[in-house]
Order: sequence, then structure tokens, then C-alpha cells
Amino acid sequence: MPATQPIKAADAVRQYVLTQCIRPARERGDRDVSVTAGEVHKALGLKNRIPLVCAALRSSRFHAANHLRLKDVTGPPSGMSTTVKFTFEILSSASGLGAAAVNPLWNLRGIAKDVFEKPGEWEDLIRQERTQLSDIQDKIGQ
Repeated sequence: MPATQPIKAADAVRQYVLTQCIRPARERGDRDVSVTAGEVHKALGLKNRIPLVCAALRSSRFHAANHLRLKDVTGPPSGMSTTVKFTFEILSSASGLGAAAVNPLWNLRGIAKDVFEKPGEWEDLIRQERTQLSDIQDKIGQ
């Protein structure tokens, strides 16, 4: 059994993007970082491996491990070209290097889950509000 295993091509892509793009952007305090598949392909000296580069950058494994959210992918419809550009949102940093925080609106998720406990309760409330609004509009219109 060999002492060290050769690094897989997909892992090499992910490692390159992490060290050359993600970490520097995180250290600068950037919220977003864009990576073009062709640039990564060329930098690693790969031949005819664009699908591998694109798949590695799309993988949820890469996003989760590096606290990223894939914000946008631009390029041809095939999604497998040297011109495909991946834009990532930097969510947080495991190393604490001043990364952007998660969108604060996510903190509001589920905040009103107990407001309407019975089915149909919100419909009754909306009906009451509409009636009151109609009464106000009638008074103003007189």
C-alpha cells in the first residue's frame, strides 16, 4: 500500500480555487468571488477536462466545505465551457478571517410560526382586516 495517494483531479481543482481565489477574497473581506472555468483549467495545466472543472465547482461538497453559496453561473447553455463563470457568495469563515455574515433575513425564518395555530385562522384575520379597511374607506369617501 503506498504511503501517499495521488491527488484526484477534482480535488486539485477545488484546492486550487480555494487557495488562489476563495481564501484571498475572504482575507480581503469580499462578499463575492468569481471564478472562470477556463482560467482554472489553464492554471492547472489540464487537457480537455473542462467538464471536470465545472462539476468540481458546482459540487455541494465544495460549497459546504468552504462555506460558500453558488450565486450565479453564466456561460453557454451547456454549462461546460472555458467561458463558464461561477460567482460564489462567501457565507462565513472557519478560520475567522473577517468573512461576510449570512444574510440577516435568514434569522427571521420561522419567526411567526406560532402566530396562527389553528388552520384557517389567518383567513379569518384577513377577512376582519379587509372589513375594517372597507369601513375606513367608506368613512373617508363620505
